[in-house]
Amino acid sequence: MKLIGPFTQLITMRGLSRKGALGNDEMEVVVDGGILLNNGVIVEVGSFEALRPKATETEHIATSQVAMPGWIDCHTHMLWGGSRAGDFEKRNSGVSYQQILEEGGGIFDTVRKTTLASDKELKNAFEVRLTKQLRNGVTTVEVKSGYGLTGPSEMRMLSLINEVAQQSSQTIVPTFLGAHVCPIDYTKEEYLTFLSSEIFPKIVQQSLSKRVDIFIEQEAFRPDLAYEYLQKAKKSGFDLTVHANQFSSGGAFLAAKLGAKSADHLEHIEADEIKALADSDTVAVALPGASLGLGAPMTPARALLDAGAALAIATDWNPGSAPMGNLLAQASIIAASQKLSTAEVFAAVTSRAANALGLTGYGQLEVGYRADIVTFPTGDYRDILYHMGGMTAAGVYLAGQKVK
Repeated sequence: MKLIGPFTQLITMRGLSRKGALGNDEMEVVVDGGILLNNGVIVEVGSFEALRPKATETEHIATSQVAMPGWIDCHTHMLWGGSRAGDFEKRNSGVSYQQILEEGGGIFDTVRKTTLASDKELKNAFEVRLTKQLRNGVTTVEVKSGYGLTGPSEMRMLSLINEVAQQSSQTIVPTFLGAHVCPIDYTKEEYLTFLSSEIFPKIVQQSLSKRVDIFIEQEAFRPDLAYEYLQKAKKSGFDLTVHANQFSSGGAFLAAKLGAKSADHLEHIEADEIKALADSDTVAVALPGASLGLGAPMTPARALLDAGAALAIATDWNPGSAPMGNLLAQASIIAASQKLSTAEVFAAVTSRAANALGLTGYGQLEVGYRADIVTFPTGDYRDILYHMGGMTAAGVYLAGQKVK
């Protein structure tokens, strides 16, 4: 039985509602707290001194620190080859994201570069990004395919994600996003039929992913096509998630109707769509990095929470629209933009982000949960967001083992 502490403040994130607005007074703050764990699992959380007699081993924290659950980045595209710095320059010169895509750039450019990169190159770059996430306190990461757009290339991406996951102490959740955009040698209907009939069974057989995603936009896939595709995914046993309402409406309704785990982006969402998400168990995932990268509006997080929806925040880390990859900075920025309480932001990157991924035993410092912990070098939890991404993690624990 190992005891870690004392922490000046220990933020457990337990006991909070799954949906809706949160006040900071609802967030449990244990003063001079400790975490008792065994074999990587939390046994008890409370006063350090009260827990001390139960421990056979103690890791003493000598400096003032705040501890909380490890952060969860529930939407990324972190496996890719090449760069799209040219896209950023073009967009800043007035060329739209859609126009770049129509001209064969954007996602198609990354598909070409990812296809040309070797497995070793892709895995090495992915591992560098994971290490950066870990240093920033991110202990669980969702990672999508989608830069293959052929059967063999998409399977290759999922296989590489799983290979890295098996070697990593971080929890990595793979998601199949073969329906990112439609390759030029298919109609959209033909391509979605190919994915559902030919690729779904292979993914299930090889246990490469339990989740299916689709990009719902006119330049990607219309809501009516996405509905049929997602129904097939659901019948095949996959959890659903949706790229919804990044540029236009339609995807949020679909996500709520089909019981998707999450609807992600939502930069362009109307009041009736907000209500649909609030009336469902689908988590609304805001992606501030994409708003920053595209110079686009932020997801209306305040309106979603006030309507009663669940909110998570993720990086969308990708080479095109969201190359930053810093979850703490992005969470701080959207907090200031949307007037979010600290409790709402912390829940959005811990417990509610876990719900967006369908994960149990993650996102809280609670009995029976995996002991993924991040600590920050301060005695006041308010400093974490106040520094707008400038405060890096002091310590990171994965299943109770200190890795930073």
